[in-house]
Amino acid sequence: MLKAVGSKKNLFELPFYTYISDIFENEEIQKLANFKHHIYTTRLQHSLNVAYYNYLICKFFRLNAVSAARAGLLHDMFYYDRKDYSKENGEKSHSARHPEIAVENAREHFYVDPLECDIIEKHMWPMAIRRVPKYKESYVIVFVDKYCAILEVIAPKYQKLKSKFKK
Repeated sequence: MLKAVGSKKNLFELPFYTYISDIFENEEIQKLANFKHHIYTTRLQHSLNVAYYNYLICKFFRLNAVSAARAGLLHDMFYYDRKDYSKENGEKSHSARHPEIAVENAREHFYVDPLECDIIEKHMWPMAIRRVPKYKESYVIVFVDKYCAILEVIAPKYQKLKSKFKK
């Protein structure tokens, strides 16, 4: 069963999955499963979490939920351990640089429309202060990305504590 953190729904059974399946089932995206992200999860699971909650929020507000979901899945498409990133003199920090790398990788393997590019490139705003979001969907991912990161760190600790009290 494919789930997003904090959700009990099987994502395979939802319309959401039909919009992202071509990306999710691609071997390039599956490589993200090899990278830890936010301590307890993988970059692939994090990207899926962001895609799902992006989709739900954008759908609720009648924004472009499909592009938001697709961009959410692609927003961290980089293939290195962020802890190993070392910027050279004059280079950007990982927070500022990885959205550029992600959009380059996304364009190399998938069709990415201008809205999706903006969502991916601007998801680290305001940490990448010069990249101000152009669309409402781009602002949504800014908050969803941070929300998912918090859930991904807290949920495993909560489950561990919950199982401890059941014993």
